[in-house]
Amino acid sequence: MRNFSTQKQPYTKEEYFALEETSEDKFEFENGEVFAMSGGTANHSLITGNIITALNIALGNKNCRVFSSDMKTAIDAAESYVYPDAQVICGKVEYAEGRNDIVTNPLLVVEVLSDSTERYDRGKKFKKYQTLSSFKEYVLISQAEPLVETFVRQDENHWLYTFTEGMDSVVQFPSIGVAIAIADIYRKVEFATE
Repeated sequence: MRNFSTQKQPYTKEEYFALEETSEDKFEFENGEVFAMSGGTANHSLITGNIITALNIALGNKNCRVFSSDMKTAIDAAESYVYPDAQVICGKVEYAEGRNDIVTNPLLVVEVLSDSTERYDRGKKFKKYQTLSSFKEYVLISQAEPLVETFVRQDENHWLYTFTEGMDSVVQFPSIGVAIAIADIYRKVEFATE
């Protein structure tokens, strides 16, 4: 993620929405600052597509929806709008600002880690998500190796950390009651060899 520089800073929410509507790029918003979302790698794209597909299949007929990175999440406590790589909402979808492209109640959020965003995804972004009462599980997926990390909310300030690695492993997603093979998450992904 990088800062989007213009002569106009800070932005109002309305100006941010107008920028998003007139641009082919995506931007995240925090306290009046606008950040351009950089393009992803082939592995990032494959992993994101694979996890969305696998979650949809695993959830079957449960009353849950899986959204791609085209859906923004509003985080009022941080005055932010962010784009998770994927998110799951079970039950009624709650939209923000009277718009159908911004949700407020993700149960599970997925971020595919990249060199440029890993620190932010693990730190500040995770803290933002934690302010959402609906948010119960955070999933971080490595692009460099078959490794999936999950953080499951135990109570307001405690999270259970689990890592699952190796192509023969299965990742448990307790907040939504499903399990997915790591091989399905990393289908057709080519890892760099040293």
